[in-house]
Amino acid sequence: MPTVLLTAPYMIPFLERFKPVFEKYHMDLIVPEVRERMEESDLLKYAGQFDGAICGDDRYTARVLDACAPRLKVISKWGTGIDSIDAEACSRLNIELCRTTNAFTTPVADTVLGYMLAFARRQPWMDREMKSGKWEKIPGRALSECTLGVIGVGNIGKAVTRRARAFGMKVYGTDIIEMDHVFVTETGIEMTDLSSLLSNSDFVSVNCDLNPTSHHLINAKILAKMKPGGILLNTARGPIVEEKALIEALQAKRLGGAALDVFEVEPLPVDSPLLKMDNVMLAPHNSNSSPAAWERVHWNTIKNLLEGLGIDARKLIP
Repeated sequence: MPTVLLTAPYMIPFLERFKPVFEKYHMDLIVPEVRERMEESDLLKYAGQFDGAICGDDRYTARVLDACAPRLKVISKWGTGIDSIDAEACSRLNIELCRTTNAFTTPVADTVLGYMLAFARRQPWMDREMKSGKWEKIPGRALSECTLGVIGVGNIGKAVTRRARAFGMKVYGTDIIEMDHVFVTETGIEMTDLSSLLSNSDFVSVNCDLNPTSHHLINAKILAKMKPGGILLNTARGPIVEEKALIEALQAKRLGGAALDVFEVEPLPVDSPLLKMDNVMLAPHNSNSSPAAWERVHWNTIKNLLEGLGIDARKLIP
């Protein structure tokens, strides 16, 4: 009877819905208490006790995977990003690593547009002033008067581009992969280098993967190249942005603001200067929020787990 370690924080609250599925396939479950993610030390406590894992952004390091092998056969990631899992160690140990590609494109792209509209139209700030008893008309801009730079023009970057173009924005893009000419023609996006993108964009949206080449891609040197008053939006992964450098740029008023859904340390420490900044919008790693998207990912994650354990999942019907 296979045992599964289930630590995906988005699934645990709905566990009663999924228990009959695991019972149907004669699986035992280990479900620890998880706040945001399991760290290396947390996972090591369960090493050797499970055959498959359903995880969130847990730290499946090489040390953890070595300790879990050879019993561990499959890790099924809830969502798309697998930057917290050592893929090379999985390959070396013959541990299958699965995920749901293109999982949250729509809600994340909507979130980016929401942030741009909020900053351009100044709605949160006017709301705050009104509720404090002030009648003050804070100047705003139309998005068609603004330019957007998209760092990482993958599925989400493309969706952000299409939405921005619908608002009449000029869009610049940069990516290490050559862009499909059909998409370029369709949207009018101007592919360029990072320096040119930064100096020409009123908004800069980070939508690339986190990997060794993108860790601290947005650092002090890069932030200094941003258009004065530019606004940084990060809905990708926290460590892509060097938080200390961003805080310094905001404090020096070189940037007009930032919208951050992800952070280098999550949850964001309560002493972070970001929490006291009036020109920063914050969210608790929640840009993937969407009942329809979550439902699809829930069932695909279970399907991936079953198949990784060699179980026929064709009859898995939600």
